[in-house]
Amino acid sequence: MLIVMSGADWLALFVHFMSLSLLAVGGAITTAPDMHRYLVDSQHWMTDPQFNASIAIAQAAPGPNVLFVALMGWNVGMNAGGPPLALAGLAVTMVGIMLPSTTLTYLAASWGHRNADLRAVRAFKQGMAPIVIALLVATGWILATGSHYDFKHWPLWAVTVASALLVWRTKLHLLWLLGAGAALGWFGLV
Repeated sequence: MLIVMSGADWLALFVHFMSLSLLAVGGAITTAPDMHRYLVDSQHWMTDPQFNASIAIAQAAPGPNVLFVALMGWNVGMNAGGPPLALAGLAVTMVGIMLPSTTLTYLAASWGHRNADLRAVRAFKQGMAPIVIALLVATGWILATGSHYDFKHWPLWAVTVASALLVWRTKLHLLWLLGAGAALGWFGLV
């Protein structure tokens, strides 16, 4: 995939990731649905497989969860012209996603620690929990369906629901579920 990006496009990418940074309650992964909308659906700077691979590779690798943003920037840069632009894409997306949220987190945490006894601070913390959960569910939905919201692969959905219920209701270790999913895939059942 080859794309052409102007200076204005790089600036728009940077500004978009800066704005997403301020919405990343619960981590950068919670903004993945909007990243998908912007990078894949709106701008066509990445493909669905590149988007999903960026998240999967970064989540499988050791290190911070936010590395998927670097891989997305890398893929956009590679699509725009190869390794030199891939490094530029990596830098644009990582600085864009990290700078605003890091600054805001530092300032808010300092204020929150000084005012931990205020009712508003406690209410804010309690109110953010359902928002984070909803954003994580939206991210899971985008990763599971991509741009295709169909249920023709119902066995995958059944395994997903069964796994979620097992994680929620039992103390079964996640590696057993990963192994079971791998075995189902190996035998072609999902």
